[in-house]
Amino acid sequence: MPDPSARQVTITDIAREAGVSVPTVSRVVNGRDDVSAATRERVGALLRHHGYRVQRSPRRSRAFLLDLVFDDLDSPWAVEIIRGVEEVAHAAGAGTVVSAVHGRTSSAEAWLQNLHRRASDGVLLVTSDLQQDLGPLLRESSVPLVVVDPAGLPPAGVPSVGATNWAGGVAAAEHLVQLGHRRIAHLGGPAHLLCSRARLDGHRAGMEAAGLVLEDELVREGDFRQASGLREAQALLDLADPPTAVFAASDQMALGVYEAVRRRGLRVPEDLSVVGFDDLDLATWASPPLTTVRQPLAEMGAAAARTLLDTADGREVPHPRVELATALVVRSSTAPPQHPRANT
Repeated sequence: MPDPSARQVTITDIAREAGVSVPTVSRVVNGRDDVSAATRERVGALLRHHGYRVQRSPRRSRAFLLDLVFDDLDSPWAVEIIRGVEEVAHAAGAGTVVSAVHGRTSSAEAWLQNLHRRASDGVLLVTSDLQQDLGPLLRESSVPLVVVDPAGLPPAGVPSVGATNWAGGVAAAEHLVQLGHRRIAHLGGPAHLLCSRARLDGHRAGMEAAGLVLEDELVREGDFRQASGLREAQALLDLADPPTAVFAASDQMALGVYEAVRRRGLRVPEDLSVVGFDDLDLATWASPPLTTVRQPLAEMGAAAARTLLDTADGREVPHPRVELATALVVRSSTAPPQHPRANT
């Protein structure tokens, strides 16, 4: 009889107790025949002991189900990715399961167990460091994986879809330089993310092409959220010689800059020009409407979903590394700098 007190034991615990990998346990659970008899018997005994029912029927070749996994789901940025994935999945007759693991290993392990139970056709992993931990496990269990907006270099053999972040940074800097700005601050995202580094490098390259230098005191790090934009913009406005323009690496941080300007009794763009990144709907409705670098988020989600479906169907992916083009969208938050003003 199974031990009732152990019913909450996870497949990860079963794997550890049996001395095998999580995907091996999953193969036993799903009745796969690519497990040795001895391992199947050992794992099966533990599964029965802990109250799991071992499936004896073979796993379906297609589940018509895609898993879309984020670190967090608290941003309209994520909604755009979901919209693109859903459009392609729906057209293919597939469903989409959306999860957030919040950067926690325990959450990732729980999600991995659920993935194996529902026999998903593949996984779309969005801007996550977990790709380094989950990638090998997914490949071992033959679950296709595509990384969207990779946090770092994806594991070898894993397709990815991103955007031309460096070119977007160049475009933002060039626009502000052409307006006559010379002290242009950079409000970036987390430095460990590949997209953050690329946007900063592009900003710096755009200024250097004009014979300008991005000074260290004008480079600040946020977390892509509005509160960090407010905090870092306040620090920039406290400088003895504050910037006349800010390139924020997300639209949400750009709105934080708007609030910092408002609290000082200043105005955008008369006192500070602001450029964002993403071109979310909120950029159009901001006051004034936000000049920003459009990141094709829905298109990125759609391209990743098509790649995943191709992989699940056994079709070769001709371009494993895809970067979709960004584009500067000029609105009303940027203007030529006014005469030098005193710090307030």
